[in-house]
Amino acid sequence: MNGSDGADSWLPASAEAAWGMRERPSRGRKPVLRIDRIVSTAVDLAAREGLDSVSMVRVAKELGTSTMSLYRYVAARDELYLLMQEAAVGPPPPPPPPGTGWRDALLTWATAQRATVHRHPWMLRLPITGPPLTPNSVAWWERGLDALADTPLDDGEQISVIMLIGGFVRHEASVAADLGAAVAASGLDPEEAMRRYVRTVERVADPAHHPRVARFLRSGVLFETGDPDHEFTFGMARILDGVEALVDEHARTSLGDT
Repeated sequence: MNGSDGADSWLPASAEAAWGMRERPSRGRKPVLRIDRIVSTAVDLAAREGLDSVSMVRVAKELGTSTMSLYRYVAARDELYLLMQEAAVGPPPPPPPPGTGWRDALLTWATAQRATVHRHPWMLRLPITGPPLTPNSVAWWERGLDALADTPLDDGEQISVIMLIGGFVRHEASVAADLGAAVAASGLDPEEAMRRYVRTVERVADPAHHPRVARFLRSGVLFETGDPDHEFTFGMARILDGVEALVDEHARTSLGDT
């Protein structure tokens, strides 16, 4: 059923096109563009110059056409953002092998999400306007829920776990991207940028008032080389520990009921 046919269902025209529910454009002269070309041009532009560079005017210029011609395919920039995200996200990873535990399945799912965002950091600047709406985003949602299918968590708990992990992935990737951009703008290599930060904080943070910060800075832990994915791995392990505690709580309650 067309998404615009029901009073309780609404999709922007571009999302309907992504689901194969309508053809765009539906009227007018024979189309000279394809929506996938418009979207790929916008994605390339965002990759080169950032999301702020993407506008209907600029995309039309890149395509060598008029801005008005784009509106036959995409009604507004927000719809273009939606289709850009759909193209960049792509399909989720394949299901894990049979017998894979829920922890490993969720970690694989989160790691794949993180890799996608790292390939397309401009996605971190997209506004969050609602739950998954396009085919690939819904497929990712489904894959995450699949990982929890054999746990005793109820539907509300499962979706909360998915939202918690998705939020962590986005936050971790956003912080990494912002720090990377700040270091690049400074013109320093990452280690020297960190040493400048430490020297600055040591100047303003009196050890008498901030003894723990002072001890932390003196420890040199900020300069330890190691796994660049440590913060992600550490954070995911702690989140999954918490989910496991909830799973175990359900199991104990179930045993008590019997």
